[in-house]
Order: sequence, then C-alpha cells, then structure tokens
Amino acid sequence: MFGNRRSLRELADDDLMARVREGDARAFEVLFDRHGGPAFSLAFRMCGSRARAEDVVQEAFLSLWRAGGRYDPSRGSVRSWVLSTVHNRAIDSFRRQSARPAGSLEESGAAERLAAAELTEVEVERRSEADQLRQALAKLPDEQRKVIELAYFGGFTHQQIAAMLELPEGTVKGRMRLGLGKLRVTLTEVGVVP
Repeated sequence: MFGNRRSLRELADDDLMARVREGDARAFEVLFDRHGGPAFSLAFRMCGSRARAEDVVQEAFLSLWRAGGRYDPSRGSVRSWVLSTVHNRAIDSFRRQSARPAGSLEESGAAERLAAAELTEVEVERRSEADQLRQALAKLPDEQRKVIELAYFGGFTHQQIAAMLELPEGTVKGRMRLGLGKLRVTLTEVGVVP
C-alpha cells in the first residue's frame, strides 16, 4: 500500500487523471494533496472567510471527482482546471448568498449586535465597491479575468500563472495589462476609482 501511494505521487497529473477516470480514489487524493493548497488560497482570497473557503474547496473537489472523466488536457493543465473550478464555485457561493432572503434583524436579536452607524456606512460602501469590482471582473474576457484573479486573489506571480496556464509569460503580462486597463475604465465610470 505504501509503495502504491509513493508510485502514485511520482505520476504526472495527466496520468493521475487517467486513474481518476477509472475511479481510483487514491490517485484523486494525490491530486488533492498537490492542488488543495493553491485551491484553498484562491478560495480564501475570493471569499475572505476560512469556513466559506473550505466549503468552496470541498464543493469544487467533489465536483472534480464526479467530473474526472471530462478533464481535457488539450484545454489546459490539471492545476488550471482545478483553479477554474474553485473560482466558479466561489462565484456560485456569492450568488447563493446574495439570493437568500434576509431575515428580520429584530427577530434574530442581531440588531443589538450591529456596529455604530459610521462603521456600518463604511462597511456598506466597502461591500458596494467589492460588488462593483466583481461585476467589472465578470465583464472581462475569460483569459484576462483568469490571470487577474490568479494574481490578485490567488497570489500567484506572472511566472507561476504562465506555468499553470501553459502560456508564455509575456502573454500573461499582456492579458493582465489589458484586463486591468478595462477594469480601470469600468470602475472609473461607476465612481469606484477617482
């Protein structure tokens, strides 16, 4: 058993995915060990909450396990597939949260625990700006949005992003420059960027 796990760890991601397609849970564990850290980092930076990020990563890897047979190496590396799935699950999490009807503050007793009005106004403004940023990101072409999210939410360098997405580093920098320019224009129009 130990020898089997060691030999699995020596396999490339694509080879592990072939085993995952056959239902090999140990191969999937090795993939999780390799990519779970960066996946959590991305989820945490997007969600801002450890518990929510853990839920997002769990949902993402569960869906990856179920969809293992749909992985297509011609569309990118396993890592980019994992991070794209985490990104999508985080967005789904935001959508689910915003779709929930708000309960009555008086009934829950939460009204007494709210911060003073000044802090609440600052928090409302911060959330509004964050929402406008998410909307502006959603308008970007996928290839530009992906590199920006990996850099700013994932904390990856240009070089790391280039390796993950199997692109030249210059292409990553170009996409980042174009995307950030478009974001600046969009956010300036809505008054977020002075």
